[in-house]
Amino acid sequence: MRRSKWKSDGVEFRRVNANAAGIDLGARTHYVALPQDREVSVRQFGCFTEDLRAMAQWLKANGIETVAMESTSVYWVPVFQMLESQGLDVHLVSTRHLKAVPGRKTDVADCQWIQHLHECGLLRGSFRPADAVCVVRAYVRHRDTLGEESARHVQRMQKALEQMNLQLHKVVDDITGETGMAIIDAVLNGERDGKKLATLRNPHCRRSEDEIARALVGDFREELLFCLRQELAGYRFVQEQMSRCDAEILARLQAFEAKAQAKDLPKAKNKKIEGSEIRRALFCAAGVDLSLVPGLGETNLPTLIAEVGFDLAKFPSEKAFASWTALAPKNFITGGKRKRTPQSAASRVGQVFRMAAQAVGRTRTALGAFYRRMQARKGGAFAVAVTAHKIAKLFYRLLKNGETYVERGVAYYEDRYKSHRVAAALNILKRHGLHATLREIPNAVP
Repeated sequence: MRRSKWKSDGVEFRRVNANAAGIDLGARTHYVALPQDREVSVRQFGCFTEDLRAMAQWLKANGIETVAMESTSVYWVPVFQMLESQGLDVHLVSTRHLKAVPGRKTDVADCQWIQHLHECGLLRGSFRPADAVCVVRAYVRHRDTLGEESARHVQRMQKALEQMNLQLHKVVDDITGETGMAIIDAVLNGERDGKKLATLRNPHCRRSEDEIARALVGDFREELLFCLRQELAGYRFVQEQMSRCDAEILARLQAFEAKAQAKDLPKAKNKKIEGSEIRRALFCAAGVDLSLVPGLGETNLPTLIAEVGFDLAKFPSEKAFASWTALAPKNFITGGKRKRTPQSAASRVGQVFRMAAQAVGRTRTALGAFYRRMQARKGGAFAVAVTAHKIAKLFYRLLKNGETYVERGVAYYEDRYKSHRVAAALNILKRHGLHATLREIPNAVP
């Protein structure tokens, strides 16, 4: 234990949080600072669970009500959960908000600086959903990691096939599909005749047996077959792990309080997701069918819910939510001039909305028409950004207000856009003291 020697250099700030503490996190030790009027204002704790319990008890014994800590790697997670479980108001602060003032080069000075800023109400905590949502988030993020590992196994399988000059990936769309897996299993079981291997094709495969047979004539080297067998076993193991993870995610989603009944779930236009258990569980927990939004489906909706949860009350408006996803436009203006600012790091939620925007661009929907108009105007990257921003605000409105999405179609969007352009043109004429009479021109090209 040590007494505080930190001073404010004569600068006085209004105390907003009188009973506030600051924590500087580390891999082995955590430094905790209390207000300077306490008998012992700085104390060091270890990283073991019993040390975290002692930290929580010491904070509560000193009348601390709120705590701020910087987000360092994953060291903050057990500390955050321990303090939150003890009833303390915990704020996780970005390190970017703490580095503006130089001169603090020790752990003690860092924790005192965090405490002072939090005491003055100058720190804003990062968004963290409810604990039940964090449980789902852990499963979903783990599944994403398994998906990446699965893709690496597929790449190494394709590499082994390529080295044996088996051009399977050029005659089937996916080597992990029914046709591809049947052929790979037959090759590993000793079959070398391309014509016999080609008979394993699915009847709906676009390539003929002759084309597939020609692609399966190669050099079957033992060392490459060994690599292929190893990667196939790894791929199937990861797929099994992903299936178990999906079952856990579904069970956690079904455990949320139901806001709607499964019988009220609207019919989906996509028959593949009509009987989806994930879609049904999300509808019951959210009270609204978010899968009706173009671009949002069974694949990316669990990721969105796992990151933001079902309660968006912490975001005061759809603009605030879009800004948090790093999709809002950057309007940094100084001296009357717009300045170029560094691109914000894309969040997981922002990436999902961007992928949804790319998928929307190929649909015959109102959002798809908007995407194509933006693409013709400023290119694909701009179209993805503005469409993702629109989908994010739409997601916020539907989830917070419990509204049902209604698809208007391309014709509705084009008519609405046309009426806006006409109204804008008439306003320009009116400002110049002119009046125009509209007349429909037959066979006019827009």
